[in-house]
Amino acid sequence: MNEQRDYRRIAAAIDYIAAHYREQPDLAAVARAVHLSPHHFNRLFRRWAGITPKQLLKMITLDAAKHSLRSDRSVFDAALDSGLSGAGRLHDLFVTIEAMTPGEYRSGGHGLEIAWGWHSSPYGDCLVAMTMRGLCHLGFYDTGVAAAQRTLAAAWPAARLHRDQAATGDIAESIFAPGGDRAFTLHLGGTNFQLQVWRALLSIAPGETQSYGELAGRIGSPSAARAVGAAVGANPVAYLIPCHRVLRSGSGLGGYRWGVSRKRAILARESLQNAAPGRAQGRIAWLEPNPGP
Repeated sequence: MNEQRDYRRIAAAIDYIAAHYREQPDLAAVARAVHLSPHHFNRLFRRWAGITPKQLLKMITLDAAKHSLRSDRSVFDAALDSGLSGAGRLHDLFVTIEAMTPGEYRSGGHGLEIAWGWHSSPYGDCLVAMTMRGLCHLGFYDTGVAAAQRTLAAAWPAARLHRDQAATGDIAESIFAPGGDRAFTLHLGGTNFQLQVWRALLSIAPGETQSYGELAGRIGSPSAARAVGAAVGANPVAYLIPCHRVLRSGSGLGGYRWGVSRKRAILARESLQNAAPGRAQGRIAWLEPNPGP
């Protein structure tokens, strides 16, 4: 009974924040709306949602600002539309959550050159894409090259995409070379939280796995397993950022953006390679310090 009551309160709080984000309500205001003390409400909300009410408000505000920017509103107007006092606050919000400025988000990669190629791999056909900063996309696609290209274009809508098999061929071969230890620079666009999760994924050694809860604990957010799962699913660079090494609690495989059968195959191959004598240590990958389009 208590769980149902708590659930209804959290659902009501989420609805309240979504309806009143333009007013930027503080913790006390939202707590009053669900008839709880601020301290108790904050703890309850975090336990149920994995984030704080303030973080949810920021996410909803940011989504509203993105909608305004996509509708060709100015940065200042987008800030006011979202309930913020000015462009400076919107800039801070974007940099804090998206690791890019509102202008960079609005540009969608404007002025960026992306070379891409379609290659075979031990796990099926894959699309490899790179900018001058580094690798920006690696995905396995069973639906063909056209669908893969559409996915890349949607992620970088204003970038100039061109197919270059020669440019991407060498890196594709290096990625899947047995025992390879080449270092790769990644050019990623993601929120600060996503980048934190992706960095944590890089620390899981080949042949090892972790649960979403364990990964959440690794980044210091043990109650955010659900948010960690969403960040894992949003990983744009398959295999190198090893989201396949994250399992459900109880060792269930869980989902995988590129197909559960492929996840099982990658894990099996890594386990066998890891057991082989004299196997080289895994390749080193690091994140571009200025992520985002």
